[in-house]
Amino acid sequence: MIGNDVVDLILAQKESNWQRKGYLDKIFTKKEQIIIQKSENQEIVIWDFWSRKEAAYKIWNRKSNIRKYNPIRFECSNLNLEIGRVRFESLIYYTKTQITKDFIHTIAVSNKEDFSKIKTFKNSFTIKKLNGFPFYSNINQQNQYISKSQHGRFEFIIGL
Repeated sequence: MIGNDVVDLILAQKESNWQRKGYLDKIFTKKEQIIIQKSENQEIVIWDFWSRKEAAYKIWNRKSNIRKYNPIRFECSNLNLEIGRVRFESLIYYTKTQITKDFIHTIAVSNKEDFSKIKTFKNSFTIKKLNGFPFYSNINQQNQYISKSQHGRFEFIIGL
C-alpha cells in the first residue's frame, strides 16, 4: 500500500494559523511538540510532520475503510534518517520526505521494499474512483490503486 501528501508552503503560510492556542495539541503528540519547539524552523517541521501523518493515514484509511482522520494518533519518528516512520497504534508506516523551498512532499508505504517499486503518473485525467479511492486501469485493464495528493500549485500521483 502507498500514500502521499504534498504541502504548498506558500499557501500553507497564507491559510494556516498554526500558532493559535490549542492547535498543536490537537494535531501533534507531546514528543512531536517538543521537537517542533526545539527546531530552528518550526513551520517547516510542522508541515513535515503533517505531510507524513497524512500520507500514512491514506494507507490506513484504505486498509481499514474508516474515514476518520485523527492526526494525534499518528506519531512521527526517525525524521533525520532517509526513511522515517509513522506509528499508528501497533502499525508502522515508512516515509520518505522531500523538502524544498516551495513544497513538502511525503511518500508513505507499508513495506520498506515498496519504495523501489514506486511509479509516478503525470496525467490525472485517467484517474477514476472505486469505493472512494483513486485508481487507474493499466494496460491489462486491471484496476491499480494509486495515491493522489494536491495542494495549491502542486500535485503528485503515485502508485506501486
